[in-house]
Amino acid sequence: MDLFDKFQPLKEAYAALTAGGGDPFGVAFDNILSPTIGLIGDREIVLAGTNNYLGLTFDEAVISAAKNALEKFGTGTTGSRIANGTFGPHRLLEQEMAAHYGMSSALVFTTGYQANLSVVAGLAQKGDQVFIDADCHASIYDACQLSGAEIIRFAHNDPSSLDRRLSRSDSNHSNKLVIVEGLYSMFGDIAPIDEFVEVKNRHKAYLMVDEAHSFGGFGKQGLGVAEDCGVLKEADFLVGTFSKSLAGIGGFAVSDHPDFDLLRVAARAYMFTASSSAASIEVTRAALKIISDRPSLRKNLWENAHRLHAGLKSVGFELMADPSPIVAADLGDPMRAAKAWNVLLQSGVYVNLAIPPGTPNSKSLLRCSVSAAHTSEQIDFIVDCFAKVAQLD
Repeated sequence: MDLFDKFQPLKEAYAALTAGGGDPFGVAFDNILSPTIGLIGDREIVLAGTNNYLGLTFDEAVISAAKNALEKFGTGTTGSRIANGTFGPHRLLEQEMAAHYGMSSALVFTTGYQANLSVVAGLAQKGDQVFIDADCHASIYDACQLSGAEIIRFAHNDPSSLDRRLSRSDSNHSNKLVIVEGLYSMFGDIAPIDEFVEVKNRHKAYLMVDEAHSFGGFGKQGLGVAEDCGVLKEADFLVGTFSKSLAGIGGFAVSDHPDFDLLRVAARAYMFTASSSAASIEVTRAALKIISDRPSLRKNLWENAHRLHAGLKSVGFELMADPSPIVAADLGDPMRAAKAWNVLLQSGVYVNLAIPPGTPNSKSLLRCSVSAAHTSEQIDFIVDCFAKVAQLD
C-alpha cells in the first residue's frame, strides 16, 4: 500500500477538472502590471480574483516603505518573535494597529492563518467550548481542532441558532468562545455582528470576529463589519490579515482584554515560527496610514462592487449574496464551473474557481473580488466576458 493511495479519489477529480483546459489552482502570472492587470505570457488579464480590495499593492508610498526597510533591516528576521525576530517596526505596527482600533493591545503574526491558529488555540483549551459559524474559514476550523476545546457549530449567520446552542450549554461552567467572520470569503455575505454581540452578552460568552476580508472596506475608518455595525468595542477579540486590503502578508489580533499580551508566551503558532520581514511590516504600516487618510478608496470599492453585482445579475447569474466586495456566481456543478472558468481566462479575465468540498452547501462558484483600483471599463469588460459564460450549455 502506498502512502498516497488514500488520495486516489482526489487525484481523479483533479484530473477531470483540468482535462478541459488550464489548471484553475495553478495559474502562474508572468508579470503583474498593476493591481488589476497581470500578464500570462504576452496576454493581458484583468484580475478579478485577487482580494486586492483597495488596490494598494502598487502604491508608491507602500513600495517605497518596503524598499527602505530592505536596505535598513535586510531580507528576513531569521527568528521568532520571542527570540531575535522582533524588530522596531513590529512594535511600531502593533502600537499603530491598537491605536487604529482604539484597543489596548495588538499582536502581529507572520500570516493571517497563524493569527487564527494563535488566538483560537491560545485562548481555548480542553474543557472550554468553542461555538463556530458553520461557514467559517478553514484556518478557524484548524485552530479549533488544535485547541482541544469542544467544538459546537451553529447555523451560518444565524444568531438564534447560536442562542439555542449557548442556552443548552449554560449549565456548563467552561469558558465559551464564539467565532464569526465579518465578510464571508466564498459567498460574500455579511454577518450581523450586532445581533451576535447581543447573544454572547446574554450568555456571558466571549466573541471573536475575523475581519480578514472586511478590514479596509467596512466601517467609517475601515475597521470592518464590527465597526460598521456599531459594536466595535463589544467584540472581545478582532483578528485580520495583511494579505488583502493591507497589500502585504501577515496577520494581526487586537483586544482590550488586560491579559491579551499573554498570548505572546501561550500561543504556539506565535512562539514557534519566524517573524515577518521588516519589509512586510513596513508595507503594512504604510498601507494602514493610507486607509486612514483616504476614505475615498472605500467609496470606489463599493461603487465597483455594486456595478459588478448589478452587471452579473443583468446577464442572468444567480448571485450568492447582496452586493459586497466579494461577488460569487453559482454555476451549478464543478465541471460546468471549470468550463466557465476556462472561458473567462481565455477571454482575458481571471476569477477564482471555488468548488466542493471547499465551499458551503456544496456550491460550485465563480468568485470575483472587486478592487477600488478597477476602472468602470474593466468592470464592464468582466461583465461582458461573463455574458459569454451565460451562453454555455
